Amino acid sequence: MSKNQEKNDSQSDVMDSIVSLCKRRGFIFQGSEIYGGLAGTWDYAPLGVALKNNIKKIWWKRFIDDRDDMYGVDAAILMNQRTWEASGHVGGFADPLVECKKCQHRFRADQLIGEDGKPSSVDAPVKKCPDCGGSLGEIRQFNMMFKTHIGAAEDASAVSYLRPETAQGMFVNFKNILDTFHPTLPFGMAQIGKAFRNEIAPRDFLFRAREFEQMEIEYFVKAPKDTKDDGKSEDAADGWQKVFDDFRQQIHGFIADIGLTASKVHELEVPDGERAHYSKRTIDFEFDFPFGKKELYGLAYRTDFDLKQHAEFSKVDLSYYDEETKERYVPHCIEPSFGLDRTVLAVLADAYTEDAMSDEKRVFLKLAPAVAPYKVAVFPLLKNKPLLVAKAREVFATLKAEFAEVGIQGVAFDDNGNIGKRYRRQDEVGTPFCVTVDFDTIEKSAGVTVRDRDSGRQERVAEGELVGYLLGKVK
Repeated sequence: MSKNQEKNDSQSDVMDSIVSLCKRRGFIFQGSEIYGGLAGTWDYAPLGVALKNNIKKIWWKRFIDDRDDMYGVDAAILMNQRTWEASGHVGGFADPLVECKKCQHRFRADQLIGEDGKPSSVDAPVKKCPDCGGSLGEIRQFNMMFKTHIGAAEDASAVSYLRPETAQGMFVNFKNILDTFHPTLPFGMAQIGKAFRNEIAPRDFLFRAREFEQMEIEYFVKAPKDTKDDGKSEDAADGWQKVFDDFRQQIHGFIADIGLTASKVHELEVPDGERAHYSKRTIDFEFDFPFGKKELYGLAYRTDFDLKQHAEFSKVDLSYYDEETKERYVPHCIEPSFGLDRTVLAVLADAYTEDAMSDEKRVFLKLAPAVAPYKVAVFPLLKNKPLLVAKAREVFATLKAEFAEVGIQGVAFDDNGNIGKRYRRQDEVGTPFCVTVDFDTIEKSAGVTVRDRDSGRQERVAEGELVGYLLGKVK
């Protein structure tokens, strides 16, 4: 077996372990599982919901609540079909599709690898089916939008689409924000919401799904005086380039907030010819997933493309009047874009750890306290001792109330199984600290034991100091 094959097998084993843990411990389930599932769909279970909500909360705080130039929106998933004609999605939102003539399996042509180890290309397309060895047909373009109809009629006028991105919901509300809140440039709009893409070949767990969630910002800035500006002129230094660089740093800040290992995140400056049609500059932030280095976030300078397109198609003026310069112009846009489900997957993959403790193999999630579904779990040493259980319940209620006072959720009570099994279970779901009420707690007023997830070390903490001690660790 080659080293590359061994590496691929190891990466596959890690992904299998993560998927298994997610189901076993209540993070993520296969969509419609009792009916055999539905490819590219996933259901978030209780701990997955908590993890995802923690990430959303951190994102919203950094990019919206902690600023005074952001406006949050929650636009409709269904939009007038003209929206997608203006954005270019109806005519150009497609992937190259090939179909096997023998088994009828379909593949994205640009993701196939030939027998020589080289990816498929227009000049050298892969001709053999990777599943059955049959012949592949000609490449054709496949539009990835989910098409539907509004109302009772099913004619062309009733066509709509499940949105393939959240961005357009902000562009079409640009004028509403101007008319309602009268912001001055620069300012931004932000939203978190569902998007849908009819992927030819969904794969890699949450990474490429047909239904997913995005966290996006459209940040509007003054139009540069030189429309051919490449980002290096003096005008750009105080304009879009400065905003672009500021968001670049903010993205790295968010990466640190959620506890991702910085060395696993890489910037890729997307060259001319590979950027989206609307972008003048794009940086992809790639993460070292178990299946390879893949895009996690994006930062794009969209210029004035979107507002001009919507103004042309809607015949509504989407310009901005600058009171300071007495000029009217169409603002340009910087877009930081975050895949929420990919963030969840990156956090889980980064946190997944195997080690040995007490001569036994241990699996645990080394989650940052800020994103961990449970920050603290409280146990009685023995579940069949009423005094221990009652005291543990009292400690649990106190911690839960005190944490809620400062806006922190995630205190659990666990008395299922013996103490060792509880520790292992809480380790697997990423709980940073476990509090145990034992006989010394009751008989000697000796406080409780607090166990650290990563090291397994325990220390006694006085009951009256417990809240402050834990808050200092998890905030």
